[in-house]
Amino acid sequence: MIEAQHSMLLSPDAYKKIDRELAKFPADQKQSAVMAALAIAQDEQGWLSPEVIQDVSVYLEMPAIAVQEVATFYTMYNLKPEGKHKLTICTNLPCQLTQGDRAAAYLKQKLGIDFNETTADGLFTLKEGECMGACGDSPVMLVNNKRMCSFMSNEKIDALIEELKK
Repeated sequence: MIEAQHSMLLSPDAYKKIDRELAKFPADQKQSAVMAALAIAQDEQGWLSPEVIQDVSVYLEMPAIAVQEVATFYTMYNLKPEGKHKLTICTNLPCQLTQGDRAAAYLKQKLGIDFNETTADGLFTLKEGECMGACGDSPVMLVNNKRMCSFMSNEKIDALIEELKK
């Protein structure tokens, strides 16, 4: 339930989604929903501002620093505004040994950016990722933390970029 001091930075729908996550845990363990709450907030806001992190901490009744620790530990959380499409390419050793380095270099050249940069049009941010659990499908990419793309040849990268531009 929303407390009186709660700032309501998110939409009522986002709080309903967080409440559904909270229902999965005992009432005295609200902090267990922190990762889901951060993902819901980021989906709505595009990134996790200090104010949104504070808002989530109040809603989950946990210290803001504890929420900040989660947000800074995991690479799927954006702590600054990012492009509309976040492309995360696995740069872990197994992927590097099976064309991951080639796919990363091609993406950098195609987009004209390096890791942790955003294209001038605001469409794409390129990130390095650790193991995505699909080493046999290398090179592997995640699009916006939700869609896994496997066997990313130059042709598949070109098709993906064109699809996302639409």
